[in-house]
Amino acid sequence: MRTSAARRTAVAVTAVSLALLTACSGGGTNEGGDKGKAGSPAAAEPAAKALTATELEKLALAEGEVKGHKVTKAGPEDEVPGGQVVADKAECKPLADAVATVPLGDAKATVKRKVVEEPKKKDDAAADLGDLGDLTDEDVEEALNSAFDLTATMVSVSSYDGKGAEEAVAGLRTAARACAGGFGMTMGTDKSKIVKVEEIKVSGGQEATAWALLSEQEGEKMPHKVVLVRQGATLASFSSFNLGSIASGKDFPLPTAVIDAQAAKLG
Repeated sequence: MRTSAARRTAVAVTAVSLALLTACSGGGTNEGGDKGKAGSPAAAEPAAKALTATELEKLALAEGEVKGHKVTKAGPEDEVPGGQVVADKAECKPLADAVATVPLGDAKATVKRKVVEEPKKKDDAAADLGDLGDLTDEDVEEALNSAFDLTATMVSVSSYDGKGAEEAVAGLRTAARACAGGFGMTMGTDKSKIVKVEEIKVSGGQEATAWALLSEQEGEKMPHKVVLVRQGATLASFSSFNLGSIASGKDFPLPTAVIDAQAAKLG
């Protein structure tokens, strides 16, 4: 039972969820092959050329493209610079970057979206948590699970030259295997420990892979999901958490509606 944690989270998550659901910020873009001989049947295909941030904007999700979700461009407040994401084991840095949606590998351009599941019944959710003083510990936990069973996902769409996207996926797979037993990470000023990394099934694009992570901070455990979908030289990275799971510590399903919608736009 998370008596005190549940009550603290009830208040904190209410503020966080409202901010996520109402925020609509700008930004979220970062700019950053020899041809085969004509007529030669053995000529190599031209190396893939990275798309620009402007071109990636057309491939990234837009509001109205994921039913039951609010889609906005990620703003500066959603960003964690790569230099502020630290893993206590060097081999785990790609996984820490994926959690923080820092572009993986040698990305040439990146755009980001914030996708938040919308409450099905806003009035009921408000009523459930309207008077915390009258609720038992069990009531608080149940109210959190029902009112804040909302998944928030940061989506990063990056483009690479040559085989850069494939190499980024391979690099994250290597990191996930090496760090399955856990590692410590810091994002900005927040420190936590990843205590579990487990590969899970996902589909989409030419290549897709996903992991369920469990982090621990101040004794509280929080499930997390990381997904990669590659289409050619373009890579979509998804980092998700569920607001209710922050309080309960229980697992939550992959945001398949978000993943499928973004994969479809990649082609």
